[in-house]
Amino acid sequence: MTVNPILKTKIAFVASGSPIAQAAQAALTSQYDGVAVENADIIVALGGDGFMLETLHSTQNLRAPVYGMNRGTVGFLMNSYSAQGLRDRLAKAQEEVINPLHMTATCVNGTQHKALAINEISLLRAGPQAAKLRIHVDGKLRMDELVCDGALLATPAGSTAYNYSAHGPILPIGSDVLALTAVAAFRPRRWRGALLPKAARVTFDVTNAAKRPVNVDADGVSVKDVKQVDVWSAPEIEHRILFDPGHGLEERLIREQFA
Repeated sequence: MTVNPILKTKIAFVASGSPIAQAAQAALTSQYDGVAVENADIIVALGGDGFMLETLHSTQNLRAPVYGMNRGTVGFLMNSYSAQGLRDRLAKAQEEVINPLHMTATCVNGTQHKALAINEISLLRAGPQAAKLRIHVDGKLRMDELVCDGALLATPAGSTAYNYSAHGPILPIGSDVLALTAVAAFRPRRWRGALLPKAARVTFDVTNAAKRPVNVDADGVSVKDVKQVDVWSAPEIEHRILFDPGHGLEERLIREQFA
């Protein structure tokens, strides 16, 4: 008798700190003989989108794809939760591959900080006055001065998050495009951003950083008092995410635009 390969699949369960996620992790680990993350064929993340991003970052050097189940408040990257029939769902799941963004931030004091972001890199004013930014794309000056509350560069996977709230465009998954979006632009008042090739390298210079301080955030990694932020795509890093059939990122992005 041939054993169904999915029955041999080793599953690791990780969870956010919320009681409901912790309880789900304990129950599922017992029910499905959960293993350590480093030994898993598939990693199941229990929580919300924030925890999903944490899991993708922490497991990016592993080959196991990540399947999320929503035990949080936001679940754009998550599948619905059910303790029953999980192995069958995993066998039928469809894979999406996304690439993060690299960030190198240089602070006013000369220190440098590097980070990766799956959703977006966002610059935001840190004081009462609007930020003043100068923007270069691939070394060419494209905007001498953007006066705003901030600006961000978003991936297709992150385009429905902060980018969409800032009135940026939703980008189809698989499109080789990044969204450069202003946050409450004051000058030029009607500038709503730009679509850039995925291979573009974007440099934000903070003018008069001492008087108009700016912070930058990359998927929860925050750096204060920056004077320059350099951002580019990281095609060498692949995050593999599993979704139930008919509920992948492409379908979710389309559905979001008609909500």
